[in-house]
Amino acid sequence: MVIAAHPNEVDLRRISRLLKERARYHYVTPSVQAVPGGYHIVSPCCSRNIDQAGGLIDIARIECEAGVWKLYSRDHLGKRWLIQTQAGRLDRLMDCLNEDAKRLFWQ
Repeated sequence: MVIAAHPNEVDLRRISRLLKERARYHYVTPSVQAVPGGYHIVSPCCSRNIDQAGGLIDIARIECEAGVWKLYSRDHLGKRWLIQTQAGRLDRLMDCLNEDAKRLFWQ
């Protein structure tokens, strides 16, 4: 029997902790959920750009395959995930998510 390396509790907690360093929307509390092959980040929609009622929206998906971390943003109109970057280390990937200079994640 082969046990998948991801998701796991250690990385789930690391992602949750690193999200506290984000540049946008400090007044909401995103949550990280384990999904097959990775992690799914959701957050209340404060800007009301995606959900006018302020409900939970998809922020990002993180996967790790063969030691390469991949970060996806959500195309809310097209209802699909778009790969934005990849890195050899989770903290570098999280820097991209937390900075979000192009507002691909925290809309």
